[in-house]
Amino acid sequence: MTPAELSAQLLVIVSGALERRGADASSLSLDDVKVERPKNRDHGDWASNIAMKLARQVGVNPRELALELAEGIRSIEGVSAVDVAGPGFINISLDAAAAGALAKAIVEQGAAYGNGTLYEGVTINLEFVSANPTGPIHLGGVRWAAVGDSLARIFQAEGGIVTREYYFNDHGGQIDRFARSLLASHLGEPTPEDGYGGQYISDITARVVEIAPADLATLPRDAKQEVFRAIGVDLMFGDIKNSLHEFGVDFDVYFHENTLHENGDVEKAIAKLNDLGHIYESEGATWLRTTEFGDDKDRVVIKSDGEGAYISGDLAYYLNKRERGFERNLIMLGADHHGYVQRLMAMTAAFGDTPRVNLEILIGQMVNLLKGGTPQRMSKRNGTVVVLEDLVEAVGVDAARYALVRSSSDSQLDIDLDLLTKRTNENPVFYVQYAHARTRSVARNAADSGVDRSAFDASLLTHETESSLLGILAEFPRVVTQAAELREPHRVARYAEELAGAYHRWYDNCRVTPLGDETVTDLHRTRLWLNDATGTVLCNALGLLGVSAPERM
Repeated sequence: MTPAELSAQLLVIVSGALERRGADASSLSLDDVKVERPKNRDHGDWASNIAMKLARQVGVNPRELALELAEGIRSIEGVSAVDVAGPGFINISLDAAAAGALAKAIVEQGAAYGNGTLYEGVTINLEFVSANPTGPIHLGGVRWAAVGDSLARIFQAEGGIVTREYYFNDHGGQIDRFARSLLASHLGEPTPEDGYGGQYISDITARVVEIAPADLATLPRDAKQEVFRAIGVDLMFGDIKNSLHEFGVDFDVYFHENTLHENGDVEKAIAKLNDLGHIYESEGATWLRTTEFGDDKDRVVIKSDGEGAYISGDLAYYLNKRERGFERNLIMLGADHHGYVQRLMAMTAAFGDTPRVNLEILIGQMVNLLKGGTPQRMSKRNGTVVVLEDLVEAVGVDAARYALVRSSSDSQLDIDLDLLTKRTNENPVFYVQYAHARTRSVARNAADSGVDRSAFDASLLTHETESSLLGILAEFPRVVTQAAELREPHRVARYAEELAGAYHRWYDNCRVTPLGDETVTDLHRTRLWLNDATGTVLCNALGLLGVSAPERM
């Protein structure tokens, strides 16, 4: 019996109890009555505090309501015991057959186990990385690549129709500084004071020269700079796309900021906001009245010189996404963008949409790379840049992705290169991948010993480590839903580590293959189902993180 199945039956029982007391039960949902796994397994397989949540509504003592609900729960097939603890906690124990049936269900569902319906049919635009094409992707951008792609996979597991989008900033001063840096490198001049330095600038410069027009040397300086801008940006962005692909991250849409200005999208957005009554003119500039929507000051949209302010592109881009049909739009930004959040929420409201529903901003913190306990510097500007390729070369794609997604993205992250190269249980990605590889090894050994899945008797799964393992396996769908709801892929990683630990403990205590001349029994066959169920869930969890599930290690 899955927690969802138990919760569904609990909903019927709770609704009946409310109706008997003349209370309205029509608004109750599965979310209201979902059961939780108790921290202490001695208290049962599942627990509910629903009696304490609803007691005031029906005007009874919580414990009295809990005792009434307990009577109904005891009638559920597969429930072996129900206890009421303290002020009204309901602890539920399942018999071995009901608990163990989950193993067979997981194997039969395969890759679909863990999927939900939280965002069934919802169109979601997830914009992440969006690094300027002025240099390789630094570690902050790499973090968003791992977290963003994992979040996209999790949204898809919950039924979302997800578009991964990269916002290509090719309109603004950074591109000009990049072009001037390339030209200075070509001419042997010092790096411009506000430019970019480092070996990658020299490398891009040399590649531009290889494919530049034959008359490059005779062109005036401005024309030379335009050649380096056009070809250099194209080369740099190609490198970024290739690096991300090698990292297992591909985007559905690469959106060029420049098109917003070339296609009249900025003017279109301003006109719409003007029609809504939120645009005004002052001091020769065009303003958006964002203070009406919680911003600390109104924002200039078009400056007095006729140039668009930075927010003009944001207005046009947001409206463009909404007109492309995206109900939910998420943008992942670095810690230095924290000040943008309120103005973007005000912008959303000005368009008549709902902040934090139609538009959400996720802020990620910095990443520090440690080797021998010493931070490795990262800076595009001074040339001591630590980039995606450096991390992958040091620890591999799997370890890099897992390490970047394993912690909450709103906290600063220290990545210990020495730890991630260890093939020991100290290394979390090794620990989880080894657990999966072990499930496959057990399955191969079982086949060699004549153990197959021709029989299944869940009532035989009585060992305490089996009960614990089944309880954790049952939690996976809820973990995926929570990860999607809270935008926290790290919950899947931490769950995978918990599952790996439970599996290793079970492996140490319960045999799938017979010893010596022992006869193969239904216990062995049933345990093979449990072994394979664990392998399925580990594989599904790692898949949501974009990490491989090796057959052998």
